[in-house]
Amino acid sequence: MTLRKFFTLTTILFAAFSFVSCSSDDDDDNKNKNENDKDNHEYVDLGLPSGTLWATCNVGASKPEEYGYYFAWGETKTKETYQGENYKWVNGDLFTKYCTNSLYGNVDNLLELLPEDDAATANWGNNWCTPSKDQFDELKNSDYTTIEKTTLNGVDGVKVTSKKNGKTLFFPEAGEYWYEKCLHNDEGTYWTRSVEETGAMAAYVVDMYSGGWGVRPRPTGYPVRPVRVKK
Repeated sequence: MTLRKFFTLTTILFAAFSFVSCSSDDDDDNKNKNENDKDNHEYVDLGLPSGTLWATCNVGASKPEEYGYYFAWGETKTKETYQGENYKWVNGDLFTKYCTNSLYGNVDNLLELLPEDDAATANWGNNWCTPSKDQFDELKNSDYTTIEKTTLNGVDGVKVTSKKNGKTLFFPEAGEYWYEKCLHNDEGTYWTRSVEETGAMAAYVVDMYSGGWGVRPRPTGYPVRPVRVKK
C-alpha cells in the first residue's frame, strides 16, 4: 500500500467517527505555537519502581484539565492542519525517517524518537521526554495504580491514583486532530515515543482508560504527557 492510499483510507476511517469542534479556547491553545519555557513544570512522584516522574499537565497546558498542544508523531511544533501531505517526515510517497521497511521509505531502523524530534524534549527541555511503552505499561499496572474515569473542572478524563502514596494524575480526553478537525472519541489517547516496528506508517498510542494499545498514522495530532526520571 502506498502512503497516498494509506492516508486516503485513514481519512475515510476518521470521518466515520462523530466529532465536535474544539472549543475556542482549545483552538487558541493549538495555534499558540511553542513557548519554550524550559524545565519549569510540575510533576508527580507516584512511587513507581522505575522512578519515573510524570508531568501534571500535557505539553502546552498550564492546568491538568487543559488539552494542551497537539503534535504529529516526531514533530515538535503545532500546526493548522494534520495530514500526510504536510508531515515533516514524508517526501512524496516515502518516509524519510523512523522507517524499518524499504517499501515505505528510507530504512534507518529507528524505533524510538530521538530527542530533537521529541515534542516533550523540544518544548520542555532535556530532562523531559515522551513516555515509552514500558513507562505507560508501568503507569497502568494494577499492582501500582488504579485508573478510573472522572471529570476535573467539567472536563472528562482519567484519574490515575498511586497505590503506594495516594498521589494522582489527571489525563483529559483531548481527542485527536486530523486535517482541521478535532475529533472527540471518549478516549484519553496519548502518543508514546515508539514507532510501529513492522513498517513506518504508524506509531503507538495508549488509551489511558481502557489501558489498550493501538497504532495511529504518524501525521495525526495527539497530545503528549511528558515524563522525567528521578535524579
